[in-house]
Amino acid sequence: MRWFGPNDPVSLFSLRQAGCTGVVTALHQIPVGHVWPVEEIQARQQIVEADNAQFSPLHWVVVESLPVHEDIKKGRPSRAHYIEAYKQSIRNLAACGIQTVCYNFMPVLDWSRTNLNYVMPDGSRALRFVWQDFALFDLCILKRPGAEIDYEPAVAAAAREQFAAMSAEEVAQLTNTVLLGLPGSEEAFELAGFQNLLNEYASIDANTLRENLYYFLREVGPVAEEVGVTLCIHPDDPPFPLLGLPRVVSTEADLLGLVQAYDSPANGITFCTGSLGVRPDNDLPGIVRRLGHRIHFVHLRATKREENPRNFHEADHLTGDVDMYAVVLELVREEMRRAQTGEGNPNLPMRPDHGHQMLDDLEKRTYPGYSAIGRLRGLAELRGLELGIRRSLAEQDQPALSTASAHTFAQ
Repeated sequence: MRWFGPNDPVSLFSLRQAGCTGVVTALHQIPVGHVWPVEEIQARQQIVEADNAQFSPLHWVVVESLPVHEDIKKGRPSRAHYIEAYKQSIRNLAACGIQTVCYNFMPVLDWSRTNLNYVMPDGSRALRFVWQDFALFDLCILKRPGAEIDYEPAVAAAAREQFAAMSAEEVAQLTNTVLLGLPGSEEAFELAGFQNLLNEYASIDANTLRENLYYFLREVGPVAEEVGVTLCIHPDDPPFPLLGLPRVVSTEADLLGLVQAYDSPANGITFCTGSLGVRPDNDLPGIVRRLGHRIHFVHLRATKREENPRNFHEADHLTGDVDMYAVVLELVREEMRRAQTGEGNPNLPMRPDHGHQMLDDLEKRTYPGYSAIGRLRGLAELRGLELGIRRSLAEQDQPALSTASAHTFAQ
């Protein structure tokens, strides 16, 4: 599971009891663009492994994320400095035995939602994105120049009508939700300066951003390959443009172009079913079949598109619009292929992504999407699904890892 460090309300002890053997974490305290020193990496490893002699061992297995500086995304001359720092961080992580590095290339914002406490039918709370609410923020709160062309006239009119009836508290809540900072941070962007951040991308279209991504990969890829690190990009979340900013990691075509831009096993994908699954044109099981050899890290979660397909919420892990059975089946087959051929890691690192706030966690402070019990439920369901798939394949006399444990994805 993902763990945000010593300030995370969910303890390492809880992750261990959930059955996890791997921890996904990052050094959130280090400013973006700075080198991650070996001493800081080792200090985090020591925290993760502190109780290994007494309890089931935990290890830091995936970095999520090693952030990419905005100057790299924008292709500024200063990107050379930040790319060199990124290379050194990769070398330092490898020296400490960490070989999987997740990152994203979304401009300005990380994942975007408009409601962090959407009440589900069972009373649990989920994350939700509503297109009209986002239009309301863009048109009426941010008042971005030219925003009108990005929204259907009916949506824009409804957003303005909705805004007129909102209280100051409701406006503030929506603003803070949209401007939420990076996961692991409790600091949001400030509205007053946010438009300036968007203005810096005024001359950067999707093609330019894509070329800047490819340039970055061609620079850092050889270093990752040399030290045995696999880089895996996280898809856009949600996988369509927002606030006039381009998105270039939203479709299978985007992923294919990315792996071809620097054709090396070191250049790969974080396969996030929740992000990619928001788009109905993304064939998730097919992506695993066609690009599975470049999947280095897996996020399993399900989203549910609503009546307006641009609206979605986080569903239970085995429901929603993601055919989780078909996805896990293909992932198991990919692991089996790797075990037979010796190509790649046969135990894909996987974590249950997001989870509903439920039971006792409803009364606790948690990072949005990262409460303990909701993720525990998701992990339990996913482990059961995988066990059933492996047992079924074994009984069909297909080459299966019949002696494997109930869950061979590294958690």
